[in-house]
Amino acid sequence: MTATTDVAAAYRRCEDITRSQAANFAYGIRLLPPAKRRVLSAIYATARRIDDIGDGHLPPAEKLELLGETRAALRRLPGNSGGDPVLTALGHAATRMPIPLEAFDELIDGCAADVTGRRYATFEELHWYCRCVAGSIGRLSLGVFGTADPGRAAPLADALGVALQLTNILRDLVEDRVDGRIYLPAEDLERFGCTLNLNDGGFTDPPARLIELVRYEADRAAHWYDVGLRLLPMLDRRSAACTAAMAGIYRRLLARIAADPLAVTHSRVSLPGHEKAWVAARALVGRSA
Repeated sequence: MTATTDVAAAYRRCEDITRSQAANFAYGIRLLPPAKRRVLSAIYATARRIDDIGDGHLPPAEKLELLGETRAALRRLPGNSGGDPVLTALGHAATRMPIPLEAFDELIDGCAADVTGRRYATFEELHWYCRCVAGSIGRLSLGVFGTADPGRAAPLADALGVALQLTNILRDLVEDRVDGRIYLPAEDLERFGCTLNLNDGGFTDPPARLIELVRYEADRAAHWYDVGLRLLPMLDRRSAACTAAMAGIYRRLLARIAADPLAVTHSRVSLPGHEKAWVAARALVGRSA
């Protein structure tokens, strides 16, 4: 195999990972032209690897060790991928587009916080976590999309990532609690008189309080979408369509949660595939979902 063949195979591996594992993001990524689609798939595959370490079943000490090894490997890019196909693709991409590889450090910091069971007293603390695990992906993606004004665009990409992560937190409320994780700020739980304690029937908090809590957090997430979507006019048409599709899917999910807050207190809320495809199609023709 030539070096060119190795790189092409590495990108194909990243695209396979994205198609098989990116349940929501794949709808947006496929709207990009091939070169950008390959690079964004390399970013996704790398982020997926980091997330899988944090969400896996190894003991915490081993997870933290693997995260440290991954951090070190990323810092050796773009020149030394160690033959790893995902890192080969990412390193190649970083020589051709202004991808801020240091943003992966923040993603790893956020995953490490999950491993150690960190909880958040205030929204400011939760905002740090959201920037780490999702705002970082927004900034990495912006390096692929390109923009004439990166100084203005980067905080907007960051804000959109925060919006998506807040939506994830609401969607996964029960699943995370079963795993021992609580992301919602302690100050908000206290404000609405909730504990998020579980028994066999679900959360033990009074339903009326849970409704108020979830709607409050949904309103907060909606604000971050309003801020982050100001990024769209700063992108080319296909990059804007990709971003609008990803954000549109999550924004419709948020609307569903806000309309029926108790749904997330029983199970994970999701959108059917045909609805995601409809959102992506509308994004491609420049219409909001």
